[in-house]
Amino acid sequence: MTPRKIIIDTDPGQDDAVAILLALASPDEIEVLGITAVAGNVPLPLTQKNARIVCELAGRPDIKVFAGCDAPLSHPLVTAEHVHGKTGLDGPPMTDPTMPLQDQNGVDFIVETLRAEVSGTVTLCPLGPLTNIATALQRAPDIAERVQEIILMGGAYFEVGNITPTAEFNIYVDPEAADIVMKSGIKITFLPLDVTHKALTTQPRVDAFRALGNTVGEMVAAWTGFFERFDKEKYGSAGAPLHDPCVIAYLMWPEIFQGRHINVEIALSDPLTLGMTVADWWRVTDRPANATFIRDMDDEAFYTRLTDRLARF
Repeated sequence: MTPRKIIIDTDPGQDDAVAILLALASPDEIEVLGITAVAGNVPLPLTQKNARIVCELAGRPDIKVFAGCDAPLSHPLVTAEHVHGKTGLDGPPMTDPTMPLQDQNGVDFIVETLRAEVSGTVTLCPLGPLTNIATALQRAPDIAERVQEIILMGGAYFEVGNITPTAEFNIYVDPEAADIVMKSGIKITFLPLDVTHKALTTQPRVDAFRALGNTVGEMVAAWTGFFERFDKEKYGSAGAPLHDPCVIAYLMWPEIFQGRHINVEIALSDPLTLGMTVADWWRVTDRPANATFIRDMDDEAFYTRLTDRLARF
């Protein structure tokens, strides 16, 4: 099997960190061409730093990490320290990375890579706000036809919102960017709250990470132990959702997910619904389908396979 070439666009975030680890633990299936950081869960100086921390944790200081956009296209930056802590990776003590940040801007890296690789062979995996991806499409419209697929964590329909009553965080932070991406004509798959809220870090699952007996397992258990406090209090759930690893899992194991190819639009005009993903799940309009919207998953299979991969470190 030829590994699938991807660029991870991210704002780490403990769950982003687990997604990066899953990708780097899976070289037979995934070739990470680079990681581009964006402002989101925390500001850009922290997200680019956190991405490098995770690469070093995985023993992969060779992975190129780039800093992209430090603010949304049109709105002031909204962050999520209330969930992820002031560093974005709060919980266990973290050592500053020694691997370098690349000099090239992350948006330029996306454009250059898509132009250099064979057309239709690179998948973009955004785990945060879509600012870098939209900026790349604005700067170089020709790259749209060269993207194999965009698989993103973002949006919601049945679960509605987690940062406002109607909007999921990643889309809300930069709704104009999301709108640009949705209108690009690129093949798009959403992993929304509707599915990620089924991937809960229950105590037995956290215990399984810790029982791996490696540094990565201990770190993932500590990260999840920190950020799940917010979701347990907010939702009364048994744990916190591991949102972003669902993107990497879908890339490798689409058979454990279920969804529909439907129309998805981004609400931009009304403050009450700003950033809402208006998903025509029941196909009640004649708007053309433009995305695969995932609603369900086999969460037991997800955690079993995730834990097995983290055992490789």
